[in-house]
Amino acid sequence: MIERWRRLDVTVRDLPFGLLLAALSLIPAVNSHGTQFGGVATRPLDAWALAVIALEALPLAIRRRRPALGLALVGLGFAIDQLRGYHTVAGSALPIALLSAGAYLERNRRLTIALTTAIFLVLTVLLRHQGSDEGLAGFATFYFGMALAWGTGSWLRLSRAAEAERRHHIAETTRTAERTRIARELHDVVTHHVTAMVVQAESARYLTAAPDRLDQTLTAVTDTGRRAIADLRTLLDVLNPAYTDLPPLVEQARRAGQPVEFTESGPPGPAEVIVHRIVREALTNALKHAHGRPTVVRVRRTNRESFVEVTTDGPATAATVLEGGGHGLAGLRERVTERGGEFTAAPTSGGGFAVRARIPS
Repeated sequence: MIERWRRLDVTVRDLPFGLLLAALSLIPAVNSHGTQFGGVATRPLDAWALAVIALEALPLAIRRRRPALGLALVGLGFAIDQLRGYHTVAGSALPIALLSAGAYLERNRRLTIALTTAIFLVLTVLLRHQGSDEGLAGFATFYFGMALAWGTGSWLRLSRAAEAERRHHIAETTRTAERTRIARELHDVVTHHVTAMVVQAESARYLTAAPDRLDQTLTAVTDTGRRAIADLRTLLDVLNPAYTDLPPLVEQARRAGQPVEFTESGPPGPAEVIVHRIVREALTNALKHAHGRPTVVRVRRTNRESFVEVTTDGPATAATVLEGGGHGLAGLRERVTERGGEFTAAPTSGGGFAVRARIPS
């Protein structure tokens, strides 16, 4: 249930809080404790108040997707709320919108601060014109509180950026260590196979008088060469991060006899290499343990995260997760965890198997 909620778009996930504020604003016992700024006499709710409440609360749904627009709409609703004296609980959406803008706004941050300050000054003038008895200290205190909300959001943004940098550094270190390990494996594979081929070819020189044994030796040389080529291709595939296109991978599974339903959304991001490897490992396990059974691959990408889900209707066991050692799903779980994501691979209630991952970009 929690995983399904996280896969929803952020707009859908943020909407319930705005709806809650709007609903609380319609309860007289709760709304009597709404935000009162400026000292304008409180008036009862009317038809206009419903529109103002909606304007204040509902834009919280886009507080992460469109933080500047969300702040502008909430701020406009708050200004009307205070000027008309409704003083609703929905006014609490303003510090939330400011915090969200400080945390998620990427461009024109200084311009946003300047415009917000200018609009606040205009609001104070209008409130004074409405007969507000609020003193300078009251206006300054309110402004300081709103600035604190923005500053808190900015601190969260910097912390998030620092965490992303740390994860990137860990990923780079892990990738370097892995390539070093694979380089050693490459050296071992080449040395082992080529040495065997040299010894076999050398012995073949002395078998010209025994055609049967000569044929066996040359066949062994050929087989050793083929194994060397296969091993090298496997290692080079792991080394090469360019294999990130998913449709050919899915089509390959289909040609192997696996019915695969595939959907993806969003442009490829920084986590695409891991996304590709998760799908590849999951399809490989499906081919091994549930060949011919329906398999569903879903990949959804946002600006901040990538979600992968591969489910197969066929029977599978927990051993599937551990197969393949570091190159299997167990190794991928470590990679996803190192990036601060989540990874699960387990049998489903219907007797199938599901691989799910959330990878931060």
